Amino acid sequence: MTDYSNRRVMMVDTQVRPSDVTKFPIIAAMLAVARENFVPADKRETAYMSENIDLGGGRVLMEPRSFAKLLDALDIQPAELTLDIGCGFGYSTAVLARLCETVVGVETESLGAGAQSALSEQGVDNAAIMTGELALGAPKHGPYDVIVLQGAVEVIPDTILAQLKEGGRIGAIFMEGALGVARIGYKMGTTITWRFSFNASAPVLLGFGKTLSFAL
Repeated sequence: MTDYSNRRVMMVDTQVRPSDVTKFPIIAAMLAVARENFVPADKRETAYMSENIDLGGGRVLMEPRSFAKLLDALDIQPAELTLDIGCGFGYSTAVLARLCETVVGVETESLGAGAQSALSEQGVDNAAIMTGELALGAPKHGPYDVIVLQGAVEVIPDTILAQLKEGGRIGAIFMEGALGVARIGYKMGTTITWRFSFNASAPVLLGFGKTLSFAL
C-alpha cells in the first residue's frame, strides 16, 4: 500500500521549502491536504511529482513549487474571501480553504462535479464550486480579497479583474511564448499594478488567451 503521507512530506521538504516558501500556514496546508485524492485515479501514483499533472482537456494540476510560491506571494489572510479559477478536481481549493475564510472555486462542467465530490469527501466545508466558463469567474459571490488562477494566462478579462476588491490581490502565470512569469496584481481604484514574482510555466486556461487578429 502506497504511503502517500510520506510522499506529502517529501514534496514539502524537497519542492516547497527549498523554493523559499516558509510561511507556516502554507506548509501546514500542503502537508494536510491529500493531493492524491484530487487527481484522476490513474494519476494517483504521480500526484507528488515535481511537474504539472495532466487532468485531460488541456488542463493540469499545477506542480507544487509554482502553486506554493504563488500562495506565498499572495500572503492570504484567515478572514479573506478567495476566488480559485480553474480549480481542477479541487486540490487548490482544499489548500486555500485552510488559509482563508471562504473559497469559491470555478471550474468547467466536466471537472466541476469531480471537484465538488472530492471536497465533500475530504470534509472541506468552507468552499463551494461554481461551474461554467472560467473567464466569467463567479461575480455573484464577489468581490474577492484574493483571486488565484490555476493555470497560465496571456490576458485576463476585465470581467475577472472587476471581481477583485479595492486593495485586493490577484496571482497568475503570464505566458509570453514558451516562457512564463508569475505576477501578483494589486488593485488600487480601477488600476491593477503588477509585480514580478518568479519564473514559471503552465498551459493557458481557456478564455485567457490572446485573440488573434488578421489584417486584410
